[in-house]
Amino acid sequence: MPLLDTLRAAFKGGGGASVPLARGFHSPWSYAYQNGGARPAFDYRDAVRTAFLDNPVAQRAVRIVAEGVGGAPITASDDAALSLIGASHEGQSLLEVLAANLLLHGNAFVQVVRGSGRHPATLFALRPERVSVMQGSDGWPTGYRYRIGDEVRDLPLEDEDGWPTLIHLKSFHPADDHYGAGCLSAAEKAVAIHNAAASWNLALLENAARPSGALVYDNGADTSGLTAEQFARLKEELASAYQGGGNAGRPMLLEGGLKWQSLSLSPADMDFAELKAAAARDIALAFGVPPMLLGLPGDNTYANYREANRALWRLTLLPLTGKILDGLSLGLKPWFPGLALSVDLDRVPALSEDREKLWKQVSEADFLTDDEKRGLLGLAPLETGDNP
Repeated sequence: MPLLDTLRAAFKGGGGASVPLARGFHSPWSYAYQNGGARPAFDYRDAVRTAFLDNPVAQRAVRIVAEGVGGAPITASDDAALSLIGASHEGQSLLEVLAANLLLHGNAFVQVVRGSGRHPATLFALRPERVSVMQGSDGWPTGYRYRIGDEVRDLPLEDEDGWPTLIHLKSFHPADDHYGAGCLSAAEKAVAIHNAAASWNLALLENAARPSGALVYDNGADTSGLTAEQFARLKEELASAYQGGGNAGRPMLLEGGLKWQSLSLSPADMDFAELKAAAARDIALAFGVPPMLLGLPGDNTYANYREANRALWRLTLLPLTGKILDGLSLGLKPWFPGLALSVDLDRVPALSEDREKLWKQVSEADFLTDDEKRGLLGLAPLETGDNP
């Protein structure tokens, strides 16, 4: 069975990311941060479960960025290449899957599947946590290894005809030679705090939103206290009759010598709302999303959503999309010489005001020729070459 068919059968609906790796070029990432030493290993699968699957802030931040990249208007110097990149990946945009993998994992791997014609038949994004770089004695990559359960497939850098088989995209990692660093590892502690605060609030609500108390034994001169049997029976009755949301507010019947003493929380203990909001802002910061776009309180960085959305595009979406497109164009150049991929800024609604100002400034610059003006706007020069 071809690797592509095996991957689809094993990961129906799964995501992955990829970009080509040319001979002599390597891209580093360390799944367990092997070069970090003092820092414990980063468990990607567990982090994805606790962050993307269990945490609404992290999931929404990743979706905003990934879907923004997937929906960006792309222009290409070759229509066949644009059609190849724009094809859906198991119902999702290839660029969206690659962006999500770069955010979460720091690496994206794209298998270039050749067809019967001159151009590749499809680009398939692999699950990044299942791809490892095989390196030679000199430290340079010699290929890639993909694991699906107990099955292992090795992919060379180039096939028997000398064509690249895989494209490797990665984020910058200053301490690793073969893999990139994802945003998820930086947000891991903030996600843990946010999840813990949510769990604490849920437990508090299940307890009628009241703090716990203590049973105080006071039976005058009797200093013997409760017997072991009485203590065990009391614990059992408290657990069965008074704990849980269904028993919230239920009156407690106490025996002689026992009285209920409520325990209050300090202002610091009660400040879970602010703690949770601060953790949410750290999560948004790690993924490059303005907190205002996530509806987080206490964020006055931008005057309105329009400014926040513009900042999202300028600071996060455009750089990430550019990284992906540059990697794809480099990996596909053996099939598409001179391939150029870019975002059409004139078709990005969030940047319309900026583009309008630029067009006005350029059009009023009388000291520039028509071709110079077109160059500043990212347009090709006039074919006639007639300039005033």
